[in-house]
Amino acid sequence: MRPGSSAGPGSAGPADPELDPGATYALDPRTVSRLLSRIRATTGETATTTAPFTGQVLAQVPVSTTDDVRAAFARARRAQRAWAETEMRQRTRLLLDLHDMVLDRQAEILDLIQWESGKARKHAFEEVAHVAMTARYYAFTAHRQLSDTRRLSWLPAVTSVRVNRLPKGVVGIISPWNYPFTMALSDGLPALVAGNAVVSKPASVTSLSALFGLELLAEAGLPDDVWQVVCGPGATVGAALVDIADYVCFTGSTRTGRAVATQAAHRLIGCSLELGGKNPMLVLRDAAVSRAAEGAVRACFSSAGQLCVSTERLYVADEIYDRFLDLFLRRIRAMRLAADFSFATDMGSLVSRAQLETVTAHVDDAVAKGATVLIGGRPRPDIGPLFYEPTVLAGVRPGMACHRDESFGPV
Repeated sequence: MRPGSSAGPGSAGPADPELDPGATYALDPRTVSRLLSRIRATTGETATTTAPFTGQVLAQVPVSTTDDVRAAFARARRAQRAWAETEMRQRTRLLLDLHDMVLDRQAEILDLIQWESGKARKHAFEEVAHVAMTARYYAFTAHRQLSDTRRLSWLPAVTSVRVNRLPKGVVGIISPWNYPFTMALSDGLPALVAGNAVVSKPASVTSLSALFGLELLAEAGLPDDVWQVVCGPGATVGAALVDIADYVCFTGSTRTGRAVATQAAHRLIGCSLELGGKNPMLVLRDAAVSRAAEGAVRACFSSAGQLCVSTERLYVADEIYDRFLDLFLRRIRAMRLAADFSFATDMGSLVSRAQLETVTAHVDDAVAKGATVLIGGRPRPDIGPLFYEPTVLAGVRPGMACHRDESFGPV
């Protein structure tokens, strides 16, 4: 469905769509209910999610408890034993089938990613392509990576050494809202092909994209209970997941990543952390200026700057500064911002009111302390409730919030 449409009210949520446009449901409640049924939650409590494009209600996402997390791990552990005994050929076949299904059903996936995250369609497609390529890569390399191998021993004539790779058990995954499809699935695919089970906690605000991916895995033949899902606050549900998992994959803020690392270290389990950044781009005097300007636009404004590798600082050599700036600003002026489902759109929305407030505060603070807005610098409610213009600031110095802290927006 497209922005502005309504499939009618669901079983919960705002009472009267005719009186409050924000109360209309953007997605078919039957589809939403089917996806949400995969979440293990017994509280009866829910969290409302809305579409960044329009403010329409998307879902009432069930909230899990620590008991739900323990129950999810118990089911996953039982299922993992049988899954680990399946032939490698069966597990790699699952990934190849998923690859084909993701590409075949990409239109549905793209719509869902855009509804939940507000990003432009071309940036949503990056997620589809990444999941498909990840599934294909591990399907074709799993045997080489996981097969037993011989190693030279210190007494070759007397002893032999063989390296056997065994599943960890149950892998816990905590995934973020900015790439709701790929980050929810891509860490789990190598875990599955290695014979592990998974318990994941996708971000509640974008959980439907993750759940659609798990539905595809089930259709591809993943046995029941091998992949469990919980949702809820990171401080309780996320912490409970780290307390039980045999290995943890976390993507999120640096502050929370430190807490996850500490918790994992206390338990002597492994973890992988993909955290925040304040990434610079250097444009040196011998750079191809036109290519650098084009690359800078992509680096700064893909997914409205809401990705951990987004460029938030530009350092340009004096010799080419004026030429680069002219080309850079010219390309930004040509960008198309829209709340639509067209591949022609260059930048979409921020994901939440909190993110819009952070970006606005960073720009306002910089301007108040002497920075100059070269382009952008304001919200665009005429396009959608959470849109902010692609923005370039000059004269940013230490002491300004955007100099030190990650803006995670189009700045």
